[in-house]
Amino acid sequence: MKDTEKGVCAPIGFKAAGVHCGIRKNKSKLDLALIVSDRDAAAAGVYTRNKVKGAPIAVTKEHIADGKARAIVCNSGNANTCNADGEEKAREMCRLVELNTGIPQEDVIVASTGVIGQILPIEPIAEGMPALAGALSEDGSADAAAAIMTTDTVKKEFACEFELGGKTCRMGAIAKGSGMIHPNMATLLCFVTTDAAVSSQVLARALKEVVDDTLNMVSIDGDSSTNDMALVLANGAAGNKTVDSADGEDYAAFRNALLYIMTKLSKAIAKDGEGATRLIECAVSGAADVASAKAIAKSVVCSSLLKAAMFASDANWGRILCAIGYADAVCDIEKVGVVLRSRAGSVEVCKDGNGVEFSEEEAKKVLLEDEVTIDVTCGDGTAQAVAWGCDLTYDYVKINADYRT
Repeated sequence: MKDTEKGVCAPIGFKAAGVHCGIRKNKSKLDLALIVSDRDAAAAGVYTRNKVKGAPIAVTKEHIADGKARAIVCNSGNANTCNADGEEKAREMCRLVELNTGIPQEDVIVASTGVIGQILPIEPIAEGMPALAGALSEDGSADAAAAIMTTDTVKKEFACEFELGGKTCRMGAIAKGSGMIHPNMATLLCFVTTDAAVSSQVLARALKEVVDDTLNMVSIDGDSSTNDMALVLANGAAGNKTVDSADGEDYAAFRNALLYIMTKLSKAIAKDGEGATRLIECAVSGAADVASAKAIAKSVVCSSLLKAAMFASDANWGRILCAIGYADAVCDIEKVGVVLRSRAGSVEVCKDGNGVEFSEEEAKKVLLEDEVTIDVTCGDGTAQAVAWGCDLTYDYVKINADYRT
């Protein structure tokens, strides 16, 4: 795997753009993004499990029911959720893409993010679409990434190259996510492009498998959004033999590339949690089964008490054991060990379910780093899992106290 640049424009045949159209009052904030493929692409998506769903999700599901799409349009600043005219507005966004690019509206994926329950004004989008379409370029990924941000403080944009059937393929992605994030698919907006040739059925399987190990292992605040979706477009421009089976080396290579990109996105989202000062990774090993390993890892990164302790760089390891204890998992606590580590070193704080002597001063140094890993070892089997979260700070409350007003 080789890291590259240009995000969603790294694969052959993709262009992107982002503009300020006026949905957001701050004119320095881009608020409308577009990603297009120059040819038909296989498409697959996964969506929020929240019973309240953004209108764009219904339209997107309908548009990729045939397994293909060519464009993704997304606005920030308004979620287009819980509105009587929501689907009408989402369809109009797709029609505007067709009007300005020639891409059939039925081949357009649509997404929105922002405040829930406010009517989405379509006029700014209609007025901004010609400029958006005109700005499409092979260097437009960064602007598209910026245009889908809400409370994010950094753009989430990655790309890589990989070999598939003797051909060099490329994969790129952008995502947004900083708050209202909790494991329950997909915890954010995520758009992935690739020039690999993959059937829509295989694409859907790979996406679901990878999301379960990446995006669904991220938690910022325990709130599952109404607008979550992760979409992949694969246009086949790399010229490899189409991956149409979930068996064999080609599927494994494609899945590994998707896992690589999604892992990078997941860590970036967790690190950029609202008000966060550090990324928390919980790596579980020796669990009885994968389900238990995932449950334990999620439980630890979701603990508000632990997240608060991490903000203070306090090695209050009892909160880790507490979170393990209430996880819905098979686990013999008397076999559990915990090590805290970072670039500054590592400190063992628990062995066989009991505390061990350690230097609070050394532990403080470890926890002061901006990326901290909590290694949890179980003595119940060989399964492992990783989850990502962040600390809980004063700023999280400040950001969300007046988010709407």
